[in-house]
Amino acid sequence: MKRLRAEVEKKDGEFKISHLPVHICSYNNFPTAAGLASSASGFAALVASLAALYKLPVSPSQLSLIARQGSGSACRSLFGGFVAWEMGTKADGTDSYAVEVAPREHWPDMHALICVVSDDKKGTSSTSGMQRTVETSPLLQHRIKEVVPQRMNAISEAIKGRDFDAFARITMADSNQFHAVCLDTEPPIFYMNDVSRAIIALIVEYNRLSLEAGGKRKAAYTYDAGPNAVIYAPKENMKEIVQLILAYFPQKEAFKDVNAVFGGEAAKAAVPTGFNEAVAKQFEVGAVKSLIHTRVGDGPRVLGEDETLLRPDGLPKTLA
Repeated sequence: MKRLRAEVEKKDGEFKISHLPVHICSYNNFPTAAGLASSASGFAALVASLAALYKLPVSPSQLSLIARQGSGSACRSLFGGFVAWEMGTKADGTDSYAVEVAPREHWPDMHALICVVSDDKKGTSSTSGMQRTVETSPLLQHRIKEVVPQRMNAISEAIKGRDFDAFARITMADSNQFHAVCLDTEPPIFYMNDVSRAIIALIVEYNRLSLEAGGKRKAAYTYDAGPNAVIYAPKENMKEIVQLILAYFPQKEAFKDVNAVFGGEAAKAAVPTGFNEAVAKQFEVGAVKSLIHTRVGDGPRVLGEDETLLRPDGLPKTLA
């Protein structure tokens, strides 16, 4: 990033700051190293902040090349909306960057419910786990060559067409295969636990009700390298999904309805009519530590002076 700034400074009149040290303060408001892409958000924020500080005339795709060196997934976080990470074919990696599939405004009612099953640091980190998988999993090679290219095209088309049924089918299938690859690793890697699998069972049964009634899938689960579930759904289904999760995973604190799916009413546990309640057991309070309801984001943005993490003297603020 300093090198890119130095190139900018070659122009007359540009203030010389590329040689100066940089004081970085970083804060994340959700669990770190727990399989919720905290490293992706952190490195994307770092690169975006430096680009803003240095006033670099570069695109998000160009910045994504730098961000992914810290965390591969960070390249996608340089954009808002729906984003794809192009694999690329060059040995130097210069064509492996992120591109926007569609802006947030294209499909604004896509929501996500994050079920924080564990905020503990993972026993197997994403980096070491992937290295082991590359070295030992025959299934991974099939996935890379045959499965991923087809699914990348298919889910891009689903996003462009706002086809949630196809989006859900592909998302869940790919999550399942990712964890199958983890099990195919030597020794096997177990990221999911009983709570993770119970959430899968709930979403499968929830979709079954709709499919058997002649409808389409109404929700999709996906898991990264950890036990925490991300449930995607159109906003119109999110109230029902939150109620279902609360029925099986009671919470210590009231659900924060930041996206107003309950219309100001308190969120209550409920199971849809016809739902097979035997697909999972009811867990104790705390099995799912918290629920985070969010929607498609708008990407990195520069904070106002009242939101900065640093005091006027350049030292970090104390964050509650």
